[in-house]
Amino acid sequence: MKNIQELHQLFLASPKISTDTRGDVKGSVFFALSGEKFNGNIFAKDAIDKGAELAVVDDKAYCENNNRYFLVDNVLEALQNLALFHRESLKTTIIGITGSNGKTTTKELIYRVLETEKIVVATQGNLNNHIGVPLTLLRMTGKTQVAVIEMGANHPGEIARLCELARPNIGIITNIGKAHLEGMGGYEGVIKAKNELYSYIRINNGTVIVNADDVLLMQLSEGMHRLTYGSGSSEVGGALLVEMPWIKISASYHNEAAFQISSHLYGRYNFPNVMAAIAFGYYFKIKNKNIVKAIEKYIPENSRSQELKTEQNHLILDAYNANPVSMSEAMRSFKSCADEHSWLILGDMFELGTASKEEHQLIIELIGQLGFKNVILTGMHFYSLKSDRYLFFETTGEVILFLKRNPIKQARVLVKGSRGMQLEQLINVL
Repeated sequence: MKNIQELHQLFLASPKISTDTRGDVKGSVFFALSGEKFNGNIFAKDAIDKGAELAVVDDKAYCENNNRYFLVDNVLEALQNLALFHRESLKTTIIGITGSNGKTTTKELIYRVLETEKIVVATQGNLNNHIGVPLTLLRMTGKTQVAVIEMGANHPGEIARLCELARPNIGIITNIGKAHLEGMGGYEGVIKAKNELYSYIRINNGTVIVNADDVLLMQLSEGMHRLTYGSGSSEVGGALLVEMPWIKISASYHNEAAFQISSHLYGRYNFPNVMAAIAFGYYFKIKNKNIVKAIEKYIPENSRSQELKTEQNHLILDAYNANPVSMSEAMRSFKSCADEHSWLILGDMFELGTASKEEHQLIIELIGQLGFKNVILTGMHFYSLKSDRYLFFETTGEVILFLKRNPIKQARVLVKGSRGMQLEQLINVL
């Protein structure tokens, strides 16, 4: 078997990675990743025929007798080991980001702030797993000064493994909430899993950027090299001046003069995300004017706190992910701008395990406490708790049919639910 150092030299000659022959593979190193239901090796020849410079395979039967094929024991492990070798060959500062809510938004904000003055690579979309993290690391070059690496997990040990691959110098946990309870074995499991990032940073004498308003995170980071941000007496302090329609923030460092930022982000739950980006700007000595400009220019997309104005309604589409904390916060923020014509459309929260029934019931109770009258709840979990008080549907498809027959007009609508509910399909009927 050929070694990683040799593979790295070949990669440097063609520094582009591909894993899917349906995309652009020309000039790339193609990794024939296999899944539970397919053998990736069978696509190696197709990749070469389409212009890939090299195909990395783990089955000798798919190696043609030429130097365009690179045989390894395991393609996934080869990808990960190559990424680690590449990361170790560079002097890039690595930022690791995880959390139950807000990590992708925070990652995007940090990236926008830092790229104003530095050469930065960041996780694309939410490629934050055991495949996505190596792919991000392999986008770095000798000129890359900072890499912003998002780390996702739904089982214990996954963050620790991603830390071993990325080896972050700086870390941030946005928050620890009731997400992925099923795979984590409950809330205590979530805490332990997210804390794997702090544990790696602590052992390796790195730095953490910590929300001082979060008691749990302050406890977990006790004794570490840390920079704090938040609304109190933190090193990077801020105040939420305006909540709706988009948050406006005043921020300052220690006793320095304050500066204001008017964002395109909806809801007070985005306040700590913006403050985190400001804190990273401060840490990396980014000029205040560039921090302000970067955050003010950022417009969320991909169904993450996304504002959409249709011909009929004004939508807040926050349907990429949902858990009890993010759904509660979204409703509370929406309440501050809602009127008697406003609508809530909420979909199931996934991966809550045995806590699912209780957490969905608590959301229904919060709807009542906040005084919402026009409410659509969809998904098997919500439907199992149906009553006459609100409109309940088993599927998103049923909601679409209902809205076609009973259109909502001239209203502000919050659409929130887990990705698997595919609530973005409702845009066409709203």
